[in-house]
Amino acid sequence: MRSIRRALRDERGFNLIELMIVIAIIALLIAVGGIGWSAMIRSGNETAAAQTLDRLKVYQAQFAAGNKGKFATFDDLVTKGLLDEGFKGETPTVNGYVYKLTIEQASGAKPAFFSVTADPQVAEGVRATGSIHYYTDSALSTIKRTDENRSAKADDPSL
Repeated sequence: MRSIRRALRDERGFNLIELMIVIAIIALLIAVGGIGWSAMIRSGNETAAAQTLDRLKVYQAQFAAGNKGKFATFDDLVTKGLLDEGFKGETPTVNGYVYKLTIEQASGAKPAFFSVTADPQVAEGVRATGSIHYYTDSALSTIKRTDENRSAKADDPSL
């Protein structure tokens, strides 16, 4: 009997408390890492949306120069190879942002006009894809932004 007790005392390994502490530390690291990961994804989506709007302004200027001042739809820009296939349709969703393009062709003395908004697919909460809303149009030389929960417009502050 004594030999069995000695053998049990000499066994090495984790007891239940040690195991629970290790699991708690791992859970804490995962929770902190998850928050940081989602913030990084949200920031990346916001940067991509701003860059996309900047590129759209350039593409629209190029398209208008070759098409008698008319502006392109998303489908036109995809067909020309300027945008990838994800931008097909009226309101494409790319990198967590929903883009909306409005075009007014020239009429009489009024020149052609376009405006583009980029709004996060999910603006609040843990699964937010972004928190900043963007806007630009053919009359602006910059991108406008707002972090209020609404679409940005021309009188919002510049990026």
